[in-house]
Amino acid sequence: MIFVTQSQDLLLSITTKGYQANVVVNIRKIPGRIWMADTLEWLVPMNERTVQLLYELFGSEHVHFETSLRQNELVRKWFTHDIAAATFMREASIRSTNLMTLKGFSPKTKKAYEGHIRRFCQSHSEVILELNESHVHSYVLGLFDQKCSYSYINQALSALKFFLGKVCNRPELVRQLPRPKKEKKLSAVLSVNEVLRIFAELHNIKHKTIVMLTYSSGLRIGEVVRLKLHDLDNERFLVHVRQGKGRKDRVTVLSRSAYEMVCIYVKRERPLDWLFPGADRDRHITERTIQRVFESARDAAGIRKRATVHTLRHSFATHLLEGGTDLRYIQELLGHESIKTTQIYTHVSVKDARKVISPLDQIVLSRGNDTFIRDPSE
Repeated sequence: MIFVTQSQDLLLSITTKGYQANVVVNIRKIPGRIWMADTLEWLVPMNERTVQLLYELFGSEHVHFETSLRQNELVRKWFTHDIAAATFMREASIRSTNLMTLKGFSPKTKKAYEGHIRRFCQSHSEVILELNESHVHSYVLGLFDQKCSYSYINQALSALKFFLGKVCNRPELVRQLPRPKKEKKLSAVLSVNEVLRIFAELHNIKHKTIVMLTYSSGLRIGEVVRLKLHDLDNERFLVHVRQGKGRKDRVTVLSRSAYEMVCIYVKRERPLDWLFPGADRDRHITERTIQRVFESARDAAGIRKRATVHTLRHSFATHLLEGGTDLRYIQELLGHESIKTTQIYTHVSVKDARKVISPLDQIVLSRGNDTFIRDPSE
């Protein structure tokens, strides 16, 4: 907290309770400041720029103007606006969090939306009470300028439409806001040999069991870390995924090989509640831990593809498709609501591509020789 009083006609006095290094650093950013060692106070010019900087550097909740100063036109302009803006953003944040909870948003979606909303409000703190369409459009255009991915921008748009349209009751601000066309990117897929090479680099039994289950059942990372022992049905060889993405239960295949690994792991580690507990056995292992483990094993295996833990799920689906499994069965195993989502794997599968003969190979075969396939310098 800093205390601001009027020292002279054109100067403000700033004092604090004791020495605070962060306060000193910020005050030194104010042009024209003077430290008065005898009175232990800072003197700063009394102008609009100084008042604005005080709010920007310290925040309205940490700047205390003496009562008489609050009546000053210079201070009142910033004081009343900043307090109103801070109150608006604080109340809007609470309302948005409560509404997301009532709508049943997942924790990940809530966290992502809250981040987008916070960044938008911070970038428009000075005009948050007078927002118009141009502010929103400029913000979104800024995301393009920052080279953000289309998926990130689409998520930001969803968050802003929720916040401005539902929470702030200003749907006109986002009604005409277009969405960028979705990028069509092929997912990375590991070959069977590459999957086996990653398995070979996992020397911790818990980590190896997690990665094997993830691949063999096509699980999301958030699903595998939250498994409990009773979720594995070793009679029908199914994995019961409880409250997966979209808060939906589903079953998927349980590999016999993976289950054998689970049995070895359980016999050695004896987990209680969570199948894969973290350092605190009352909590499951974190997703980030598994991501780091996978990245380390991938690099040790010499794999240069931009593969993540989620790539194992893509590889599971692609390998099933290449093995002749019907696409609708794969849809059910993955828990996709729409077959269109599953159809992405028809683009990354090499089952049909292998049947196509390259025109270069046709030329070589028709000529019955490959004499031109050699080092041209020889």
